[in-house]
Amino acid sequence: MNMFSPLILGDLLLENRLVMAPLTRVRSGRDGVPGPLVVEHYKQRASLGLIVSEGTYPSHAGQGFPGQPGLVTTEQIAGWRNVADAVHSDGGLIVAQVMHAGRVTHEGTTGGREVVGPSAVAIDGETRTYDGKAPYPVPRALRTDELPSVIADFVQASRNAIEAGMDGVEIHSANGYLLHEFLSPASNLRDDSYGGSPENRARFVAEVVEAVAEAIGAGRVGIRISPEHNIQDTLESDADDVRSTYRALVDRIAPLGLSYLSVLHKDPAGELVQNLRKAFGGPVLVNSGFGEITSRDEALSLLADGIGDAVVVGRPAIANPDLAHRWREDLPLNTPDSSTFYSDGAKGYTDYPALQR
Repeated sequence: MNMFSPLILGDLLLENRLVMAPLTRVRSGRDGVPGPLVVEHYKQRASLGLIVSEGTYPSHAGQGFPGQPGLVTTEQIAGWRNVADAVHSDGGLIVAQVMHAGRVTHEGTTGGREVVGPSAVAIDGETRTYDGKAPYPVPRALRTDELPSVIADFVQASRNAIEAGMDGVEIHSANGYLLHEFLSPASNLRDDSYGGSPENRARFVAEVVEAVAEAIGAGRVGIRISPEHNIQDTLESDADDVRSTYRALVDRIAPLGLSYLSVLHKDPAGELVQNLRKAFGGPVLVNSGFGEITSRDEALSLLADGIGDAVVVGRPAIANPDLAHRWREDLPLNTPDSSTFYSDGAKGYTDYPALQR
C-alpha cells in the first residue's frame, strides 16, 4: 500500500497514512487549557493524515505532568475547540488521546488529589511536579466499587472531546499509565475480578473501551497499546503472558468495530503484533520509533510490506510541520531539538520551519 493513499478509519477518512503520534509537550499551563500556542502547533501539522493529541487527562486525579492539558473543565473544552477548528480549517483531522496517568504522577501535580493505581506498588524513580522533582508515591489501590467512576471519567472526557469538535478519541492503554498498569502483572497484583489471569487483567481496559464506544460511537474510538514496552516499571517480561493478555483484550474489543488499534512495538512485523492485527480485524496503526526515530524508508517499507495500515511517527512530526510534503518528495528534514520537548514557549514547538513551496 502507498503512504499517500487514502485510508478509512471507522468514521474518519484520512488523506494519507501518516499519523502524528501522541506527544507529551506540556504547553497548556497550570489550568490545563490549550491556548493559542497549542492551537498553532497542531494547525501547522494538519497535512498529516491524522493528528493524535498529546495525552489529555479525564479527571484532575489523572493528570500526570505539569502543563498537561485536560478534558474536564469548560475552559479546557473551549481550548480544544479552538484547536479542532484550526486543524479542520486546514483540512486536517485530530483525535484526542484520553489518558489517566494512574500511579505515574504525584500529589504535587494533581493539586493534592490522591494518587491511585490498580495496586499499591510504586514506581522506582522521580517525577516532575509543580514544586520540583519528587519520588513517585505509593499509589492507593482502587477499590472494585470505584472502577465504574473511573470508567465514567473516560466516558465524560470523550464526550467533551466530541463537544469540542474533535474527530474522535484514542484511549491510552500504553506506556505505563493507568490502563496499561491493569494489564501488567508487575503493577496489577489484585485478587478481585480485575487481577490475576490475563483475562481479568484485560477486563478493565475492555470495559473502558466498551463504555466510550457506546457513548460516542465505535467509529470514533481508537486504542493505543504498547506490549513488552517495559517502561515506567510496567513490566511485561513473560512472552506467553503478554500474548495471552493482549489477545484477551483484542478478542473482547474486536467485535465493537473500533476506528483503529494503534500498536507501539519495536518489531511490528513480528508474530505478536501481526497475530493481534489479525485478531482485531480492523485497521492497525504501527509505531516502532520509540527507541529509534522512524525514518522515511522504514515507514515506506512498513506500508509496502503490508505490516500495518498506517504508520505513527513522533519526532519527525515534532521537527517538521510539513512532514507529509517532505516525505512525499523525499526532501531534507529539520532535526528535532530534544532539549525543548518538555519546556515552555514557542521554541522547539511552533518555530520549526516549513519548506517554501
